[in-house]
Amino acid sequence: MTGRRWPAEWEPQSTLWLSWPHNRGTWPGHYTVIPNAFAKMVRAACQFVPVRMLADGESADAAKRCLGRSDRIEILPVRTNDCWIRDYGPTFVTDDDRLVGIDWRFNAWGGKYPPWDDDAAAAKEICRITGIECESSEMGLEGGAIEGDGAGRLLTTPSCVETKTRNRGWSRRRIAGELYRRLGATEVVWIDGGGLEGDDTDGHIDQLARFVGTRHVVCAVTDDVDDPNHPGLERNYQQLLAWAGQTTPRVTIHRLPTPPARRIGSARVPESYCNFLFLGDRAVLVPTFRNQRTDQAALELLADLLPTHQLIGIDAFDFAWGLGAWHCASQQQPSLPQSGLPQSGLPQSDSQPPGIEPTAT
Repeated sequence: MTGRRWPAEWEPQSTLWLSWPHNRGTWPGHYTVIPNAFAKMVRAACQFVPVRMLADGESADAAKRCLGRSDRIEILPVRTNDCWIRDYGPTFVTDDDRLVGIDWRFNAWGGKYPPWDDDAAAAKEICRITGIECESSEMGLEGGAIEGDGAGRLLTTPSCVETKTRNRGWSRRRIAGELYRRLGATEVVWIDGGGLEGDDTDGHIDQLARFVGTRHVVCAVTDDVDDPNHPGLERNYQQLLAWAGQTTPRVTIHRLPTPPARRIGSARVPESYCNFLFLGDRAVLVPTFRNQRTDQAALELLADLLPTHQLIGIDAFDFAWGLGAWHCASQQQPSLPQSGLPQSGLPQSDSQPPGIEPTAT
């Protein structure tokens, strides 16, 4: 399948897919602030990429109330169980001159949160709505478990792919073969140092390490040796360093500090600046967590690495109590290279959006 490629997230996008957060159990005792926190992210994102939002019934009504009218946001009557569309939405790839949506088998992070039937059906429904061909894979995979550079290199963690709850009986070789077949991945890097305390995904890579170009990767770390996350994150960093000097082209690994530990009751909130969201080749939404020192350090590092993008800090302090942030709650649809035209039918923005402060939190 020589024409198969998974475009990098910093390449042009035609649509940003979102799902309205309606499951109160995701933020037990804290849901009331979530719609407005999410809406702030949506209003920032839609100025760069048109948004298509899954929301039906009362969820659609709530979305309309919070977001108001906008020709940059389309609400589609599609039912979901939760808002984490990165994990159950289709992974869009290009295959020569066409887009294909990959529908991975989804079972709510190894069967943790039933029911998940509506989420599991969403990828096919998105492809049906857009008229994009849908391919179904037998492999259990969440979108947050894979990270690519657009040129065939892919980062992942065995703790959330090579497991009995996702892919019982699948060898690592078989998993890698499926990633090649569906995404065109030619180099799979397995990072197994450890994840974030409190992370219910079992260690999604989008909280741990992200490409910010074909030659640069940021890696979540903490210099606080008393933080339970310290040993595992440091092992991840060392593994990435060992790989970076062997791959082609070579990669520089950058330390991206995590915020100080925060707990709600006895539960650790898994916060990471790695959960930033590329809005194609124009902007990046960075989750911030009301810690001036680490928020500013993350924004400055990413701004240095992405000089052609506008960096926008969006407060995820409340939203992260649901155990994810802006990357987890989104799925990008790339533009086809020969046209760059949106397949959403929504208008594109060709000017710098007003009223967005690069470091606003």
